[in-house]
Amino acid sequence: MDTLSATLEAELQSIREQGLWKAEREILGRQGPHVTTPAGDALNFCANNYLGLAGDERLTQAARDALDTWGFGMSSVRFICGTQDQHRALEREIAAFLHTDDAILFSSCFDANGGIFEALFTAKDAIVSDELNHASLIDGIRLCKAARFRYKNADLEDLRAQLVAAREGGAEQVVIVTDGVFSMDGSYAPLPGICDLAEEFRAIVMVDDSHATGFVGAGGRGTPEYFGVEDRVDILTGTLGKALGGASGGYVAAGQAVIDMLRQRARPYLFSNTLAPAVVAGSREALRLAAAANAEREHLAAMAALFRSEMEAAGFEILPGTHPIHAVMFPGEDGARQAVDVAARMLELGVYVTAFSFPVVPRGKARIRVQLSAAHSEQDVRACVAAFIQAREDVADR
Repeated sequence: MDTLSATLEAELQSIREQGLWKAEREILGRQGPHVTTPAGDALNFCANNYLGLAGDERLTQAARDALDTWGFGMSSVRFICGTQDQHRALEREIAAFLHTDDAILFSSCFDANGGIFEALFTAKDAIVSDELNHASLIDGIRLCKAARFRYKNADLEDLRAQLVAAREGGAEQVVIVTDGVFSMDGSYAPLPGICDLAEEFRAIVMVDDSHATGFVGAGGRGTPEYFGVEDRVDILTGTLGKALGGASGGYVAAGQAVIDMLRQRARPYLFSNTLAPAVVAGSREALRLAAAANAEREHLAAMAALFRSEMEAAGFEILPGTHPIHAVMFPGEDGARQAVDVAARMLELGVYVTAFSFPVVPRGKARIRVQLSAAHSEQDVRACVAAFIQAREDVADR
């Protein structure tokens, strides 16, 4: 252990010296657009709280009632004695919302993505994955014996080339795997083109829609609805930990045979405790609210557009897009340290944002990821932009 500790301490010191250290700041209270930190009160622009439901009292009350009715925990996995009727109710409600046959709950979307590939695909199959897919998809694919192909981010020409290679390799089943929204960039996968290629090459389409479900699309059903391809996407994975209440839990929504097989073979499902009753109840309420959140979705889109226009007018570089995720870029060798310094100064100014650098994003592409919420006001957005401008000036003067 002495040798291991010394090795790790040296590596940790290197991370600090490169300006890549990821500090964890405490929030002294519930999640929301306004939070209290040890540094004081702050506007929160770095949570996945897209519909503003994480601290919503309606969800809190639903969870509180569930504690009285259902208890604290299940102490079991689903197939032993860990299934309450509300677990199945939530699964049916997710499926109805997303227009699929059925759904299955996991402890997280990371677990859902970690369990799906090994359960469904074999060495005779091929998986064609976008290079910027979430880490959970990458790890899940590694657990599977299927042949692996990777295509350049959102590049349909390269996707075609990889599909050709997969078919020429003799794959029985070919599955195209993509994030619906790439969370570090705030960009959308080109689902119509992906679905066209899938039909041409007789491939399955799987989308992780964690950063879209509940608020993207006219009805909040995510990127398949947004692009008009709901009937062409075969498997959806997603989370209850972002727009749908912000707690924990993930799901797979798909055809009945897929869901039934996951209940039999998905290891994270078979060997992990069931979602806590209070989380299930709160998530059911969040799903109900999200289905009717048309005004919230319109406000969120307006706030996202306002932030982008004001930041671009102030001379900041933001990756293009319309999603509530905004990647404010700090490129170059010193970009990581600059992003960290700007984020730290902004917290002093009362705005909570987070800097991202290698290995979360590629070297030389450091950024501050700003995430808008339907709970943010126009005043909140303008205050965030003003803090960016002030922090940039203050850091430059050091």
